[in-house]
Amino acid sequence: MELKINERIDDLELNNLKIIQNKDWFCFGIDSVLISNFAKEIHKNSKILDLGTGTGIISILLSAKIQGSNFMGIEVQKEVADMAKRSVILNNLEKRIEIKNINIKDFMPKEEFDAVVTNPPYKEKNTGLTNESNVKLISRHEIEANLEDFIACASRSLKDKGAMYMVNRPERLIDIFENCRKYKLEPKEIQMVYSKVNSIPILILIKAVKNARKYLKFREPLYIYKENGEYTEKILEIYNKKGE
Repeated sequence: MELKINERIDDLELNNLKIIQNKDWFCFGIDSVLISNFAKEIHKNSKILDLGTGTGIISILLSAKIQGSNFMGIEVQKEVADMAKRSVILNNLEKRIEIKNINIKDFMPKEEFDAVVTNPPYKEKNTGLTNESNVKLISRHEIEANLEDFIACASRSLKDKGAMYMVNRPERLIDIFENCRKYKLEPKEIQMVYSKVNSIPILILIKAVKNARKYLKFREPLYIYKENGEYTEKILEIYNKKGE
């Protein structure tokens, strides 16, 4: 596989999967790993839509966790979508993962999906750091599409009782709930992610189901680090490193 300038191939340490990343752009973090673990309950042989797929990391990880499922990844940035396509080829997943270079606001599905997974930009436009590269800005800030756009796209793409799985920041929780209700996605499960015990949550994992009844369940809290700075047993398990 021929790499472009500043690109590297990283081993995902799962089923011999690898991913191409550009060190000067936005590389995946623990949030993508956690949402792929959160969504692994999706039934096998499902059709899954990955909104704002970026490098394709969530679809690639889930391809090893959900047997027989097929994925469509939507990415607005042409150069990032191209990198994701090459990662799909690198892993011989062309028959299971399709990458489309399109803005989610313009995506009108020709078929209904069983599930949607998404790690959308966390920051609202004109907030946070703005002296980053354009690629990083679009990945982190709501420049090309905002939270409502992601949720609206998820709703119109899902079949009845299909589920959306999202990772985001706790400060966006009210916005997420408001928009989910607006687009008939009922929040059903939430998991708070903490850096360590006695800290404030740094991430939230949410499952919302289209046209479902009202009932919200909290999963047990997820802690990333022990007091000594090492990963917790649960995180090691998610990273497939338990027992090493």
